[in-house]
Amino acid sequence: MDKNIKRFASVGLYISGLAAAISLGLYILQRQMTLALQVSLVSIVLGIALFIFMDPEKAKEIVTGRQGKNSSNTFLMTIAVLGILIVINYLGNNHSVRWDFSEDKINSLTPETLEILDSLPSKVAITGFYSPQMSRSYTTQLLENYKTAAPDKFEFKFIDPVADPVAASGITRDGTLVVSMDGRKEQITYADEKEISGALVRLANPEKRNIYFLTGHGEYPLESTDVEKYKLAKSELEAKNYTIQTLNLLQEPSIPKEALAIVIAGGKTALSADEVDLLKDYLENGKAVVWLVNPSAESGIKSENDLFADYLLADWGITVDDDLMIDTNVNPPTILVADKYGNHSITNKLQGLVTLFPGSRSVQYDENYEKVVGYPLVSSSSASWGEMDLESIASQKVSPDLDKDRIGPLEIAIAAKNIETNGRLVIVGDAEFATDNNFVQYGNGTLLINAIDWAAGQEDLINLTPRQTTQRMLVPPTIFSNGLIMLVTVFLIPGAVLTTGVITWVQRRKRG
Repeated sequence: MDKNIKRFASVGLYISGLAAAISLGLYILQRQMTLALQVSLVSIVLGIALFIFMDPEKAKEIVTGRQGKNSSNTFLMTIAVLGILIVINYLGNNHSVRWDFSEDKINSLTPETLEILDSLPSKVAITGFYSPQMSRSYTTQLLENYKTAAPDKFEFKFIDPVADPVAASGITRDGTLVVSMDGRKEQITYADEKEISGALVRLANPEKRNIYFLTGHGEYPLESTDVEKYKLAKSELEAKNYTIQTLNLLQEPSIPKEALAIVIAGGKTALSADEVDLLKDYLENGKAVVWLVNPSAESGIKSENDLFADYLLADWGITVDDDLMIDTNVNPPTILVADKYGNHSITNKLQGLVTLFPGSRSVQYDENYEKVVGYPLVSSSSASWGEMDLESIASQKVSPDLDKDRIGPLEIAIAAKNIETNGRLVIVGDAEFATDNNFVQYGNGTLLINAIDWAAGQEDLINLTPRQTTQRMLVPPTIFSNGLIMLVTVFLIPGAVLTTGVITWVQRRKRG
């Protein structure tokens, strides 16, 4: 073979070595036999063949000589190490095991969730719609926990709704999760274990959940060309697998047995005595009503003519005040911006958000009423009051009257439960807060959907085992401990290394 050609024989070995390094890196990163990995493996063989072809004598010497034997041993050891690494990576990829060493087990799913995953009838897919502005690190970790617990039944992915608006059609909020099973879907707007596991339970048990919106009194419509409608609320409820229907008790004087809750969204005329009796019987049978009631200055319904309000006062100890709430901290002062919430499942996820009420009346409940438990949901600020003088409201010249007006903070929304009948009530002193213009504002939509969930008894489909949080206290180091740390790390350890080096240098000088 020409000597000039032999000079370039080693290039083949370099190609093989580089290809081997690339192959190892591709396998570690991709864990599958991709086209790039196949090309790299072929390059290893071609590089070795090129070396043998260009310098066969050197190749023979490497194999048969002393150097060849040593090289063979090295080659075999390299192959053995690579084989061990490949086996470990294969086992780790196909039989992964995770341990949660955190004291509070914050990275583990509860036993109830593990039981739900084990009993899932079909595969579940979750799609998270997160824009770059919305952090998804917590959600990703949570979904990874689900996937690890049920790798064959659970998968998830994320889509940027800004970059792919077509895929995000029907998504109204950044950070929404869409849970899918067997063609059924449910949206979650708050990512936590309870919400996700609850959605899995509902999808695995696809029974109809019927919510009826009352009509016939000038309530806000579900579908309309007008901006003052509840179309977005209806869409979000349907996204949670509710069946939304309307109900006119004046035309059909009966409430369907399958109705989980009745929603009364505003109104221009009061309910009749027959309608109030139907709602009374409905509540006494353990069902629920969500009453979103505008101030009388807007609806035109005087409290003395409101038979449903009379029933609530007599049987529930609840008073819907005939006022218009004013807050001097806001401009215009008839708009309430609330950020004070009670401790209740309806409002727990609203912490850190405000809710906006374009015009509200105050609501109160009797804490001493024996058979009803009341829960404050949303409160106004201390700069607010309930204006009772309708003439002052009409002339837009209002001021707090300590003898007539109730001074804030006042309740804008409350929930109540009859402990004898299990009937549930949610009352919000404003119906306009959930119309399409306001539904997407801050926490407004969440408040309405959570209120209907609670009224319909859907908030506690799963009770997860509560985690016990370990209280930790940071104890600052004392002057002595700070000094000890400095002495050891700055002086003793470097000094020991320096002393050892000096002794070694002196001994070598004496020998030399």
